[in-house]
This record gives sequence, C-alpha cells and structure tokens, in this order.
Amino acid sequence: MEEKQLKILLQSASRFQPGKKKFLYGTAGFRGEASMLESTVFKAGIMAALRSLKTGLVVGLMITASHNPVSDNGVKIADPSGGMMTQDWEPFADALALAPDPDHLVELIVQFAKKENIPFGGTQSAEILLGRDTRPSGEALLEAAKKGIDAIIGSVAVDMGILTTPQLHWMVRRRNMEMKASEFDYFALLSTSYRSLVDLIPAKTLTGTSDVKLTVDAANGVGGEKIKELSKLLTRLEIEVRNSGKEGEGALNEKVGADYVQKEKFAPLGFGPHDAGTRLWIRYLNASYMMTFEKCASLDGDADRLVYFRVLPTDGRSVDLVDGDKILSLFALFIKEQLTILNKENENESSEFPVKLGIVQTAYANGASTEYLKQLGLDVVFTPTGVKYLHEKALENDIGIYFEANGHGTILFSEAFMPRLESKSAELSSVTPGSEQQKAVLRLLAVSTLINQAVGDALSGLLLVEAILQYLGWSIERWSELYRDLPSRQLKVSVTDRNAVVTTNAETTVVKPLGLQELINYEMAKYPKGRSFIRPSGTEDVIRVYAEASTQEGADRLAQAVAQHVDCFLGMIPPVKQ
Repeated sequence: MEEKQLKILLQSASRFQPGKKKFLYGTAGFRGEASMLESTVFKAGIMAALRSLKTGLVVGLMITASHNPVSDNGVKIADPSGGMMTQDWEPFADALALAPDPDHLVELIVQFAKKENIPFGGTQSAEILLGRDTRPSGEALLEAAKKGIDAIIGSVAVDMGILTTPQLHWMVRRRNMEMKASEFDYFALLSTSYRSLVDLIPAKTLTGTSDVKLTVDAANGVGGEKIKELSKLLTRLEIEVRNSGKEGEGALNEKVGADYVQKEKFAPLGFGPHDAGTRLWIRYLNASYMMTFEKCASLDGDADRLVYFRVLPTDGRSVDLVDGDKILSLFALFIKEQLTILNKENENESSEFPVKLGIVQTAYANGASTEYLKQLGLDVVFTPTGVKYLHEKALENDIGIYFEANGHGTILFSEAFMPRLESKSAELSSVTPGSEQQKAVLRLLAVSTLINQAVGDALSGLLLVEAILQYLGWSIERWSELYRDLPSRQLKVSVTDRNAVVTTNAETTVVKPLGLQELINYEMAKYPKGRSFIRPSGTEDVIRVYAEASTQEGADRLAQAVAQHVDCFLGMIPPVKQ
C-alpha cells in the first residue's frame, strides 16, 4: 500500500474514535443505538469501498435499522448481486468494527488487502451506491459512511437519497446488469409488470370494473411515501396508506408495522373496529347476514417485510394474520399453475418444458404450511434460520421461492432459466399466439420483472399478491383458508454458553449436548402433530425453543417441557416467553 493511501486512512480514522459499544456484523449488518454507531459506519464505508475494489463492480451501503425503534440505526452492505454481503467477509467486518485505534485499523486493512489481492492507489475505481431511510440519525451516519469511502483512493460514493432497503439492493443489482437503475426506473418496472399481470387475468375471474381496495400500514417508515408514489402509476388497485410517517401520525415501528402485527397479532395503531368489515344483509325466509372483511397489509420500517391481515369484529383489535408462510403458499400455487398450463396437452414429449421449482423454508415455518405445499406436489427443503441461507438454497432451482413467517422473502429465476423462458415465449407467440400456454409464459415473465430478485421487497411483493388474488378471484378470507396454522409457542432459556448447543439438519436436530435430542423426541411423541426444536441465539446467551401441536395447550406444554430439559442440561434461570 502506498504511503499516500496509508496517510489518508490514518488521518480519516483519527476523526472517528471507537465507542464503548462493540458491534458485530450479522444478517442485519451492524445495528444498535444510533448515537453509538458513527465510528462503525465509517468503517463500513471503508469495507464497502474495499468490496467494490475487490469485485470491480458496484456495491451498496444502506443506513437503516428496519423494524427497530426510531432511536436505533444500522448499516449493511449490498454485494454486486444485490444480495447481502458475502459471509466470507463477515469476520473482517467484525475485526474492523472492533479495531481499538487507527493504527490497528490500518494494519487490519493492509493485511486483508494483501490476502484478498485488493488493488490500491487508484489503479481500479470503486463505486458505492448509498441509501438511507427516514430516521433522523440517518443523515449524519450517511456522512460518516461517505468519509470511510473517501478514505480509499479511487472510490466514489453516489448518494441515491432516501430509499427503502429493497430499492437500494435492486439498484445495485441492476447497475451491475448494465440496466437502468434509478428510483423512477424501479417504479416504472413494478407498475408495468403489475399491469401486464392484470391484463392477463381471465375475464371470468375479474371482479367487475371497480378498483380493488387495499389499506396499508406503512409503519411510519420510508415505505409510506414510496407506496403512495407507486400507487399513482397503478390500475385496478386503490391503496389507502396509513401510518405513512407524516408528522403527527406516530413513531416509527411503535405499535405499527409488519413485525408488530406478526408477533402480537393485533391491529396496528390507526386500525380498529371500522376496518372489521361490513354486514351485507340477505333476506330469505329468515333474516341472515354475511360479514365481508377489509383487506389490510403491513410493511415494516424499511419495507422489506410484508404481512396481510383482516381486523376481526370480535373486539376490533385482534387480527386474522396472513403471514409470510401464506404469501409463499400463494406464490407457489400460482407459479405451479402456470407451469402446469405451460406443459398441458403436449402430445409430443420433446415439446415438454421441464422446470425445477423449489420451495425453501426454515424450521420456524408453520408445519401446516409445509404440509400444504407438499400436498401440492412441491419440493420443500429447509435451511438454517437466516435469509442468507434461504436465498443461497433457492438459487439452486430454475425458480426458487423462499419466505420466512415474518414476511421476508422473494422469488428467484435462475440466470440459466431466463433465456429458456424467453425463447419459449418467442416460440409460442409465433406458433400458438393467444394460447393459454403463451399467456402462462407471459405471466411468468411478468413475475420475473415484478418481483425483486435481490432481496425481499414489501412493495413488489404486495403487487404480486394483489395480481394473483385478482387472477384467482379470491378474497383475503379465501386466501386465509388455504390451511389452518398449527398452534405454536416460542420460549427462550438463558444459558451460560449458547455455543454448547450444536444442531444439524437445518437446526431441527440437536447433536450436542448428547442425549438432549432423545428427550425432545420423547416429548414430541406425547402430542398429536407435535414438533419441537431448539437453536442457539445468534446475538445473546439464550437457547430458543419452538414447539407446535394440534392444540394451543399441547404446544404450550411441549414448549415448556423442552425448555425444562434445556435448562437441566445448561440453563441458568426459568424460560420466558418471547
């Protein structure tokens, strides 16, 4: 490394003294109290520049803390693919964050650059796209990130403004595909892809000429204004946005947002009895009525999670939750139907269009959803908890679909599969134009451009949900009735060393301590549809316990019994509900 570069790094680092709080890079990047993050965000800027130099491609850096309180913030790096930063660099990220002084920081950078053969001195340029959400602390932290980027010669920071997290990831992916990647392009692609899907809805399933209505809780976050802007470009969909983040509407993520709705199963602030639906009276001999529910959706603070819900009339506060598992099931049902249509009535076997469709879940997926997907004849595989594992596994398919129950997920179309799909579309448009097979291909192509293939995206996911529900002619009630979730319970047990628990088979089987899995198996056998697993937390010394059974009482008892076994092996204090 040249003397000039060393001098710039030392001078820049001297302006950002490490705080007392120590941060480690995880799935969410670095995240914590905003006032403690400046030094860490500066170092993340350096790391993003090094990543761009290493790959020779554009990378991204996002300032956000997603569903955390407004006092928190965070930073994470988007790889050239648009996905999360490669896991191979996470130890280096941790080492940078923990560097106690500028000299140690520079030494770490020099050693890592030598190991990774990263070119310095401006011989290769680096470009980093920057984005932030609406948190008050975001602007200052973005400046710290810019200082880190500027500390690497040849690096350029491009401020893309206030964005949702998925927008920034989408922009990085598109830039590296040499495609248009502005926010205008994002809205234009989503709206035109949605319109293409709606135009392909069979006339018999269209619900009249009026627009479909949806009420969205935007968590008082960045998604509020973005979905308002997007909705101006949409047809056949009327969106009312609440908790949009305007002054006086409430605090970011405080009793609002997808995380709150999914965990608490309560309506967010701003929703109540008036959203529970209307009574349609039908008189025939004896008076009767039918309840129709308002369809609602909730985004999280940075708009990368999405759940749907309907407010129940019992108390105007409880909700019937349609979570990520059911979003996955809806997407899988639709994709499978299009593939079935595409291969229907092919008398000549050589004209068949084989496609590997794969579904990826974690052990936290409700067992009823997995059973439903398998009944559809779909291949379901499990990975350890974490989007990075789900995404990686989904890439092994021609079309891979993954979701977590919290509403984070997407659909991936492999690079090898897309040319085949486009070729099939061209073939059918010339041989059998207007056929059901051609329409099925066009729907799949529209899905591939509507869905954000970089990361989970609440805005693109929401539009795909709405298009599919219109295609099927389904209400939210019909969608919710796809299957009935098995009752479940989650607990956590405080332990002295969470690393004492080692699991395998996507975290569903305990390898260590010896004998613990046999006790879990014994407890599961006591309850119909009993299923339980444990896993060490990634952030604190606790062991997380999940259990489900055919009844809530059974799930509670199973979770408590398993937690007690964990406590006997290595616990400290009684288990508590999550």
